[in-house]
Amino acid sequence: MRPIDNIRLAVEALARGDLVMAFRMIMRLSPHDQLQFDALFEAWASNGQRVPGENGWRTWLMIAGRGFGKTRAGAEWVFRLGLAKRCRIALVGATIDEARRIMVEGTSGILAVATNAGVTLKWEPSQRKLTWPNGSSATLFSGEDGDGLRGPEHDFAWCDELAKWHDPEGTWDNLQMGLRRGSRPRALVTTTPKPMPLLTRLRADPRTVESGGRSDENVSLPGRFLAVMKATYGGTRLGRQELNGELLDEAEGSLWPRAMIERCRVKIGRLPVMERIVVGVDPPAGAGAGSDACGIVVAGRAGDNFYVLADATIQGASPEKWAAAVRAATATWRADRIVAEANNGGAMVASVLRAAGVEPGMVKLVHASKGKVARAEPIAVRFEAGAAWFAGAFPALEDELSGLQMGGGYEGPTRSPDRADAMVWAMTELAGSRGSGPRVWRV
Repeated sequence: MRPIDNIRLAVEALARGDLVMAFRMIMRLSPHDQLQFDALFEAWASNGQRVPGENGWRTWLMIAGRGFGKTRAGAEWVFRLGLAKRCRIALVGATIDEARRIMVEGTSGILAVATNAGVTLKWEPSQRKLTWPNGSSATLFSGEDGDGLRGPEHDFAWCDELAKWHDPEGTWDNLQMGLRRGSRPRALVTTTPKPMPLLTRLRADPRTVESGGRSDENVSLPGRFLAVMKATYGGTRLGRQELNGELLDEAEGSLWPRAMIERCRVKIGRLPVMERIVVGVDPPAGAGAGSDACGIVVAGRAGDNFYVLADATIQGASPEKWAAAVRAATATWRADRIVAEANNGGAMVASVLRAAGVEPGMVKLVHASKGKVARAEPIAVRFEAGAAWFAGAFPALEDELSGLQMGGGYEGPTRSPDRADAMVWAMTELAGSRGSGPRVWRV
């Protein structure tokens, strides 16, 4: 079998996760061919870096964490387009300097990719222009100067770090007006996520395909670096955005803006002694099973400060299972009260908890006379005033809280904000009473 066949089979095996077959094919290669294989992008690219199938897309949107390999993927795509046929390509960075240093001259840039492939490109920094041996060319533009893209026509475009562009809407619109050469103009956008109207618009466009991934999907990143990043930022808004590549939208007029959530986060090792600990429960409708979640959130009070201690929410569970989860959370945190919403089957909620072994005197059933958002507003004010805190990171709960809007709306990721409602019930109970006894537990 020829070396090229062994390389092809190794690449295919890696793509489908067959490491045994890949290793077998690699070991059949000569040392020289093994080095060639090591430099082959397809051999190590993750699915999020691979060019989408030919389904008529116009924009390929790659939203990923830092270090995922966005630059390498973009450089590989552009280099091969220029090599395949004569074309014109726009390279749009946050600034001209970043476009030059990262997209062209960087360690994962176009010139490095060309060198790995044994191809020499002509680079004219003063002209901001790259030229392929076949006459293809790529010109640098910046997100600072949208008018610079008025006039030029292009077959393809690579737009890097869209979230950092000074004039994203104007630059993108001018680019689109000129993206009209050839039989199928296309653009690749590589960026870390950031809530912004243009990204929302691109994701909603049916001609957009999306890929991406987390920082830890890049096998080239040092394990120690990833460990430090996860230990420092894991679960936080910054970590979810910059490491996991999550686009964290929030409703306009959110009661819990993301910035406020981050400001109200403390480490669990720095908590004071809790005077009271309460478990808030928002049971599924009718206290039955199904796809709805049973919101279970543990909150504590120390002086005038409230703390979210745990999110034990359980999804799609039977009454027996969610009641057992409530009892477990109560025992783990030594809570003195369970506050459960009883609007849907109050007697059923009490009996299910009693059957799970919860003492009847521990359960307080509450009836919602106001909507979820109206109940949440006084608690949101406590967070804003610096009197309520998150003891650690609670991504799913935080997503629901950020979806609660001033005025009564909910635009979160779930059908209903069950976790948020459970937290509000627990904290409302803490606000109403300091408790009758010295139930103190250091956490």
